[in-house]
Amino acid sequence: MSRHSTDGSRFRGFGPLTGIGDEAAPGIDGQLAAVRRLGWNAIELRTVDGTALADLPEAAFGTLAGRLAEAGVSVTAVASRIGNWSRPVTGDLGPDLAELDVLAERCATLGCRLVRIMSYPNGGLTETEWADRVLARTAVLADRAERAGLVLAHENCAGWAGDRADRALRLLRAVDSPALRLLFDTGNGVPYGYIALDMLRDLAPYVVHVHIKDAVRTPDGGTAYTLPGEGEAGVADCLELLAAHGYTGALSLEPHLAVRPHEGLARAGEDAVDLFVRAGQALAELLGAGQPVTGPLDGQA
Repeated sequence: MSRHSTDGSRFRGFGPLTGIGDEAAPGIDGQLAAVRRLGWNAIELRTVDGTALADLPEAAFGTLAGRLAEAGVSVTAVASRIGNWSRPVTGDLGPDLAELDVLAERCATLGCRLVRIMSYPNGGLTETEWADRVLARTAVLADRAERAGLVLAHENCAGWAGDRADRALRLLRAVDSPALRLLFDTGNGVPYGYIALDMLRDLAPYVVHVHIKDAVRTPDGGTAYTLPGEGEAGVADCLELLAAHGYTGALSLEPHLAVRPHEGLARAGEDAVDLFVRAGQALAELLGAGQPVTGPLDGQA
């Protein structure tokens, strides 16, 4: 066991290991191949062949659902675009409502209840106006989600409540719905400039889904993504804290080694699959359930 490994017995309460499939390959066959190589039987969906799940034509979605069922792979969550970095709070709410309606139907088919959302980047409003719009929009979305049997999982990423625990807690209190909970990404603190573990101490009781990534700051102030446990994000410490709070949800790999949608990075082919698999192996090792991963990452710090 490597210096990054932890006592696997501490993490027996965690749910399945999974990952956002398009971080490994654009098409569903490649995504399934990647999780199979890791011995996993669950996946998180974001895009298929470059198209968001909600935008897939009905025939393509039917094919996707059939492939997943045939492979015996369950869907733990859907990473939507609702409130994300591409949709400022000054924009029309219509696309988010429409996406949620489509996902409600598709999640029912897939047997999935969790939909990742964010809390809207600002569009030139004052801080007060920004907060008011985010709170109002999220309440509308949560009401619709609750009626559809979904749970919106707000991520500590882009948006009003993305990088501050006090705002995330205010969002939960203001909306006051069982259909709104939190998604915690272990690696987002590095690019956004906060310590993930400090934020998680306040948010852990409300976390229903976890993304796993790791990263380091580069000398020029940028971010370089690493294998889980090899960076500065404190992934192992976050897992320890989640375990202490009785977290039983999935750990979903989003390594950002080959694919970073917000930066336009989308490497494909065997290199992307291999990077995803190596990150998954590193996560398993971190949990005390795998073999050490060796060798440098191609082009990664």
